[in-house]
Amino acid sequence: MLGKYKVVTLSMPEEIYEQAQELAREEGRTRSELFREALRQYVDTRKWRKLQRETAERARSLGITSDADVERIIGELREQTS
Repeated sequence: MLGKYKVVTLSMPEEIYEQAQELAREEGRTRSELFREALRQYVDTRKWRKLQRETAERARSLGITSDADVERIIGELREQTS
């Protein structure tokens, strides 16, 4: 294993634990690997949603409310640079 690791103890409903056991067995990996992957995906999803919110807020502040607005702006920029 690369890098530093911390040991974490967590509790979960037995049903979820059993499902995790089965998934790990099916995929030929440890529960730890499975939980690390699940947490990585959760973190990535949160980052992506945050980026989407920030981008949507910025677009609204610029008066961009539709795909047509984006196409119009791109067209205007292309005209300026040609």
